[in-house]
Amino acid sequence: MTKHDIRLIISDIDGTILDDQHQVDPQLREQIPLLKKENIPFVLASARSPLGMEPIARELGLGDNPLACYNGALVIKGDPQNYETIIEHPLDKKEIRTFLELVKTKFPSVSSNLYSGKDWIADRLDRWVQIEAEITGEQPFIQNVLLPVLDVLIPVHKLLLIDEAAVIQQLHAYLQTMDFPNTAFYLSKDNYLEVTHKEVSKEQALLEVAKHYQIPLEQVMTIGDNFNDLPMLRLAGLGVAMGNAPEAVKAEGTVVTKSNNQHGVAKAIEEYVLL
Repeated sequence: MTKHDIRLIISDIDGTILDDQHQVDPQLREQIPLLKKENIPFVLASARSPLGMEPIARELGLGDNPLACYNGALVIKGDPQNYETIIEHPLDKKEIRTFLELVKTKFPSVSSNLYSGKDWIADRLDRWVQIEAEITGEQPFIQNVLLPVLDVLIPVHKLLLIDEAAVIQQLHAYLQTMDFPNTAFYLSKDNYLEVTHKEVSKEQALLEVAKHYQIPLEQVMTIGDNFNDLPMLRLAGLGVAMGNAPEAVKAEGTVVTKSNNQHGVAKAIEEYVLL
């Protein structure tokens, strides 16, 4: 066991600090005051919205630490109901209009969800939306036609497309043949397709949060369990892959900890930070 000179921790949420029952690791909750005593901020970075992250941040007692929402498309500080924006990377509305029309025409069974700031707007209340609402504790606005939302002067930070895995993977493959120069598409689960601006990644979120605290990357520990966490695992001084991560993700972490059901984040903090 080696203590590293870590001054900032950035962690994913789902599959990382939450177990398979979507519960916060109680051992991690007990460590937060110890990290505060050492003046080591613990920052959450997730595909979730501000309101989807707020209950977890509150349960952990993170105070006004920044939240990197939508994988870094929106980095905020303060009350998620009335937050201060540190930085944002909204989607290109012209490309998103084309994209939504394409999905509606060629993949009509897909559930389309639009996120702007703290608002979640879904095109229908189907079983996929209900499952997502149960996981995040949020409730969407139902707008049967999403396109008019793009005409309102609001930034769109993320789209989430949900369906059976085979349909979503077919959609993902189809998008590789299309030209969306300002838009990125990636699978966060085998049946979840996330859509953000091309500049958005957890790597960029890491850079922006580290700059906010004026902490060099070699003194940052990042923790994650999936492919969208890889950029920040690679870039940080200490990239911790969860024991429940795919083998390809584990291979690129600096170290591998226990799984999300075995207090993996708490064990990594104990072993490499609070030793």
